[in-house]
Amino acid sequence: MRLVASSPRKNSSRTHAARLAALVASAAMVVVGVQAPLAGAQSGTDRASGATALPLTPGQRAEAIASAQADSAAEAEALGLGAREKLVVRDVVEDADGTVHTRYERTYAGLPVLGGDLVVHQAPSGTRGVTRATDARIAVAGTDAEVGPASAKHTALKAAAAERTADATAGSARKVVWAASGTPVLAWETVVKGVQADGTPSELHVVTDATTGKELFRDEAIHTGTGTGDYNGTVTLGTTKSGSTYNLTDSGRGNHKTYDLNQRTSGTGTLFTDADDVWGGGRQSAGVDAHYGAAETWDFFKNVLGRNGIKNNGVASYSRTHYGNSYVNAFWDDSCFCMTYGDGSGNANPLTSIDVAAHEMSHGVTSNTADLNYSGESGGLNEATSDIFATAVEFYSGTPSDPGDYLIGEKIDINGDGTPLRYQDKPSKDGASKDYWSSGLGGIDVHYSSGPANHFFYLLSEGSGAKTINGVSYNSPTSDGSKVTGIGRDKAIKIWYKALTTYMTSTTNYARARTATLSAAGDLYGTSSAEYKAVGAAWTAINVK
Repeated sequence: MRLVASSPRKNSSRTHAARLAALVASAAMVVVGVQAPLAGAQSGTDRASGATALPLTPGQRAEAIASAQADSAAEAEALGLGAREKLVVRDVVEDADGTVHTRYERTYAGLPVLGGDLVVHQAPSGTRGVTRATDARIAVAGTDAEVGPASAKHTALKAAAAERTADATAGSARKVVWAASGTPVLAWETVVKGVQADGTPSELHVVTDATTGKELFRDEAIHTGTGTGDYNGTVTLGTTKSGSTYNLTDSGRGNHKTYDLNQRTSGTGTLFTDADDVWGGGRQSAGVDAHYGAAETWDFFKNVLGRNGIKNNGVASYSRTHYGNSYVNAFWDDSCFCMTYGDGSGNANPLTSIDVAAHEMSHGVTSNTADLNYSGESGGLNEATSDIFATAVEFYSGTPSDPGDYLIGEKIDINGDGTPLRYQDKPSKDGASKDYWSSGLGGIDVHYSSGPANHFFYLLSEGSGAKTINGVSYNSPTSDGSKVTGIGRDKAIKIWYKALTTYMTSTTNYARARTATLSAAGDLYGTSSAEYKAVGAAWTAINVK
């Protein structure tokens, strides 16, 4: 990653920035019930929240992206990209102070460049900065592969076998440029679908060198998490009446729907229906909890962070419950844009808690922003991001039967002794997660390499040492014995969200996450603020310096 501030340029990026500013201004006339943006940059804790000034309607957001795409050729030239490189706009975000962040994917000779993504930051003054997933010059000797797609598929199937993927089938290999690590090379990307060892679907992306045939990278696209259901109590649901019956369609939240898979492992399932709109009992209970968790997560992202749905376009994902037989997990799947929940051991305990819903939906947010690779240190940051947002949603929800805490999966008894799956104050208490960064962190399972980032978030929010919050006792250590003073969870989550959406890229590791969150804290609160200093102190406390 590189963040480079340069002198003001007169180029087309300022044009689409101006167009977006006009769209934001027009949004004020059509969006109801959203707090007005702060007028200009301010100092201290009253600066902008990091969300867009006002959420755009789906049409306005599409127009902003189209405007940026129309200017992409001039932007590529301004960035000094080669003649064979083009930029493809993924997202456009504007801060309340008018700074525009445009996220791009990159192509080379018409081929996707994996690890070539970048974000251009344009301030109203014209000052520009760039965050890049790679500093390498994108160029390959040629685009004719010496190793063919059949060989790439064979290598991909071997990778799937190593991951213990059952019923593996490889799709067509697509030619790409691999730039996420080392010198860019011509490569093949093959997607192998099957079933993971625990029954979770698998969509393994395998990248192989098109010259040597060597495997370069593998990345599981189905992102998993855990939790339990049937414990939210009596809650309010968004439902829709159709004829004489009601169904679990939440028209107030992008038409989110919740389905019953009836123990199947494919398809959408059957939409939950009820005669009198009084839900619960039997198979409905899992549907109620999943539907409620999705609503709470939607409301958190919209009301706290200004994000209008997972893709920020007002369109909902959907939920599938009662997946498989005795499936003890839940997962997010980009290909269906949905969350899926198992029923636990013996199909007796559906995994449909608030923190599970928030964890899985947050994988979707990550996928549609920084798109952190689900491998190595970036994979740990990906998992930590879902845990971090799950914690924030749980506190935001304030559901009496599930008060907010810094424990992940605390309502389940998967361990058999009443302990949670993960602890954010001291991750190593789960027996596998790491408290601090070390050079070998990227080599362990992403659910455990998430530990240091979870620990960072706890320290930034609450500080080090012993304390009790909502009846739960915590005692968070630091790697160097330093004392960290927290800035509060509300500020910490806004810093993490801004870093994710405007400064992190697909290859962000722990060191770059420190840079990204410092940049975010500087934008929000100023580089001389207590918040900025606390971010640095929290990273140092987990050995990221």
